[in-house]
Amino acid sequence: MSFTLRQLRHFVRVAERENISTAAKELFLSQPALSTSIAQLEEALDLQLLIRHHAKGVSLTPSGGTFLARARSLLAHAEEVSATGRALGESAQGPLEIGCFWTLSPFFLPGLLGMTHDQHPELDIQIVEGPLDELKKLLLNGGIEIALLYDLDLDSGFKKQPLAKVKPHLLLSASHPLANESVVSLRSLQNDPFILLDLPHSRDYFLGFFGKIGIQPYIKHRSQSFELVRGLVANGKGYSILNLQPASQKTYDGGEVRCIPIREKVAPLSVVLAYPEGLRQTQRAVAFSRCCEKFFKHPILG
Repeated sequence: MSFTLRQLRHFVRVAERENISTAAKELFLSQPALSTSIAQLEEALDLQLLIRHHAKGVSLTPSGGTFLARARSLLAHAEEVSATGRALGESAQGPLEIGCFWTLSPFFLPGLLGMTHDQHPELDIQIVEGPLDELKKLLLNGGIEIALLYDLDLDSGFKKQPLAKVKPHLLLSASHPLANESVVSLRSLQNDPFILLDLPHSRDYFLGFFGKIGIQPYIKHRSQSFELVRGLVANGKGYSILNLQPASQKTYDGGEVRCIPIREKVAPLSVVLAYPEGLRQTQRAVAFSRCCEKFFKHPILG
């Protein structure tokens, strides 16, 4: 059987007052309730702490005197830990674990982390990148406190803070016959090979564009790598649809791509900060959220 900090506080107060009745009044407890608390502590320790004197209060046993010093030390340490916890909850300093969806991180995190560090240099941000489902699990089990995500299949268990919308576009090689057009229809590409960014939830979002206009894309290649998709397109292996546009039209291997608006009406994706519904955010998370709001007010890629 274990004991509680509450029982320790009761014992210390009784030992200091040498009277259960007096201690009970100060603790706003009944005398029987306080006596029971002390008895439970002694049972848990298998140790007699007090000698009860009929109508004359109580006194410490030799073991009780030794234990009193340890109890006071433990309570002081517990208060120190509690104070540290309160400080972490009330100030923008210390560790903050954030999650970020794979494809968003290289576009936004470098600048966002730089801004956050400038405004909150004592905030120690740790990053976890991953797919949507993994980040959702980490949010729910406390592995991360907040996450930068696309608003894709986020259920009611999460609170979402909208930050920006990014529009989908066609990705063509620089040598494609339609590469210099100002806008291109999906229908005009239905016989071309399609290269799918094959991430959970994202794939359904992209393929949904075709379903809405009643055509079926010819999927030639699938990849979970944003840059591999761009490289395949640059090398003439097909076209793709993406939401984010790097500053350079060059690919890793020196090829070139073009980002062209889609003629058909296609839904943009919302970039959001997400955290579990009902979770009280620490000041560290609040500070990061405010930095995100400022950062995304500026023009962004996409």
